[in-house]
Amino acid sequence: MKKNRKLLALALALGLMVSLLAGCGTQTAATPTPTAAAPEAFNLNVCIASEPNTIDPQLNTAVDGATLINHAFEGLMKLDSEGEIVPAQAASYSVDDTGTVYTFTLRDDIKWSDGEPVKASDFVYAWQRLVDPATASEYNYMIDMVVNANEIMAGEKDPSELGIVAKDDKTVEITLNNPTAYFLEIAAFPATYPVRKDVIDAKGDQWTFEDYVCNGPYVLTDWSHNEYMLYSKNPEYYGVDSLGPDTIKFYLMDDTNAMLAAFNSGELAFIDDVPTNEIPALKEAGTLTIEGQMGTYFVCFNTEKAPFDDARVRKAFSLVIDRNYIVDQVAQGGQIPASAYVPTGLSDVSPTDDFRAVGGDYYSVKTEDYEANCEQARQLLSEAGYPDGKSFPAVEYMYNTSEGHKAIAEALQNMWQTELGVTVTITNQDWAAFIDTRHNGDFQIARHGWLADYNDPISFLDMWVTGGGNNDANYSNADYDALISAVKTSSDRTERITKMHEAEDILMADMPVAPIYFYTDLYMINPNLQGFYSSPLGYKYFMYTSMAA
Repeated sequence: MKKNRKLLALALALGLMVSLLAGCGTQTAATPTPTAAAPEAFNLNVCIASEPNTIDPQLNTAVDGATLINHAFEGLMKLDSEGEIVPAQAASYSVDDTGTVYTFTLRDDIKWSDGEPVKASDFVYAWQRLVDPATASEYNYMIDMVVNANEIMAGEKDPSELGIVAKDDKTVEITLNNPTAYFLEIAAFPATYPVRKDVIDAKGDQWTFEDYVCNGPYVLTDWSHNEYMLYSKNPEYYGVDSLGPDTIKFYLMDDTNAMLAAFNSGELAFIDDVPTNEIPALKEAGTLTIEGQMGTYFVCFNTEKAPFDDARVRKAFSLVIDRNYIVDQVAQGGQIPASAYVPTGLSDVSPTDDFRAVGGDYYSVKTEDYEANCEQARQLLSEAGYPDGKSFPAVEYMYNTSEGHKAIAEALQNMWQTELGVTVTITNQDWAAFIDTRHNGDFQIARHGWLADYNDPISFLDMWVTGGGNNDANYSNADYDALISAVKTSSDRTERITKMHEAEDILMADMPVAPIYFYTDLYMINPNLQGFYSSPLGYKYFMYTSMAA
C-alpha cells in the first residue's frame, strides 16, 4: 500500500465548556438528591497525514486513507491489537476440504450507520465492484484468486459472475481458484470492505462527501477539507460500548514543524511524522517512537520513457545512490539501507526464516563499496551510449510535497549529477495530484514507497505484473509475469517462496525500481494515551484508546 509521507498545517483549537446547574428551595423543601455528573467527553485530536486522495474502500491505495477507512468500515475479518486476523462482521467462517470454498456467517447485530442491516449482498456488491473494470480500482488484483476475477478484470465476463454469492442475508460464500494461504488477510483488507449499492447509485463518486454511510466503529460527521475530518462514535456499531474516544478529530496538515508545535502544546495527542532536523534531539530525549515496518522506500523509473527504457541506465542511477548517507544524514529515522526490493519482516519457506535474509543482497550497501558501485554505474551508462554522461538528456525527478522527500530528492539529484555527469531537475506536487500523475505515467523518475498489504512477499511482487493497477513503472516482463502467476496459483509453500525469489531476481536485474531503504515508523504519542496500536502494515488504531489522568 502506498505510503503518503506528505508532511503536514493549520491553526488548531480545542475547547471544552462544562455548565453546572445549582438548585435552591425554601426551608420546608426536601433536600435535592445530588445528581451524578455526566462523564466528561473524550475528544481525541491526532494528525496522521494531509488531505486523503479518497476514502472509498475500493479506490483507496494509501496507508493514511486506509487508517481513516478502518475507523469507519469493517470487513468480514479484522486485524486485532496482537496482529492476529479475527472475525469482525463475520461471526464465524468455515473452509471446505479443498481449501477453496469459504463460508462466512455474518453477525446478527451488524448495521449500517443509518440503521439499515448489513447484508451478505453488501459484501457481494463490494467485491464485484472491486474487480469491475468500470470502477478502475488499482487494487482489483487483490482478489484475483477468486473464481472468474481475472476474466472479469479483462472484460471477458460480467462482474456478476465473480465467485462470491449471498446464500441468504447472513451467509457469504466465496470460491477460490486454488487454496490461498493469506486469503483471510484479504478478507480483512480495506479494499474488500462492504459498501452500499443504493448509496453509490444515488450519489456516484460523490458518495464519500455527501452520504458516507458506513458499518464500522465511527461515522464521519464533519469534513473541512484540508483542515480536519471529525469522526464520532457510530451508535449502530455492535461494539460501540467498547470504543474509547467519543470523537476523533484527524487534523489534515502539511507542515511538520506546526505538527510538532501542536503536539508539544498538548493540542495534538498523536503525530505521525516530525521534522527531520528534530529527529536526533527527539531520539535523545526519548520522546520519539521508532518501530519497524514491512515496507520499502524506493525510486520508480518510467520504463516506457527514454532514457529509462534501458535497464543499463536504470541500474546506473540505482548504483550511485549512497543509501547509507540518505539513511544516516538525511532521513535519520533508523531506516535500513535497502539492498533489495522486498523488505525485512516477511517469512520464507520456514516461518522462522526471513525472506530478505534468505534472498540476500542484489548490490552492496557497504560504505567501503560505494566507489566501486559508482565505477560500475559509469561503465553501464557508457555501454548505454552516454560516456561520462555526454548526450544524456536532462531528466526530472518528481516527489510529493514534503520537506523530508525534498531533502532526499536533493541528495539524489546531487549523487546522480556528481557521479554520472547528468542533469537532473526536481519537482513536487501535492499528494492527490502526485499519485494521479505517477499512475498516469506522466513522469520520468518518481518517489515511491510501499508497505505490505498482508504478511506475504507476494504483496510486494504482484504489483509489477504487466498492466497491474499499481505498476506505475509500466514494467513488463513475460517471465516475471509467469512466475507471479505460478505463485498465485500454487498452494505449495516451498514452490511459492522459491518462485518469489526467482521473480525478485528478475525484478532486480531489470531494475524498474531502485530501493533506497526499508521503512521505520516514526511517531510521537502523548504518554497518557493508552490502548493505541500500530500495525507493521502502517495502519493506526485509535478506536480503543483512553487518556489516563
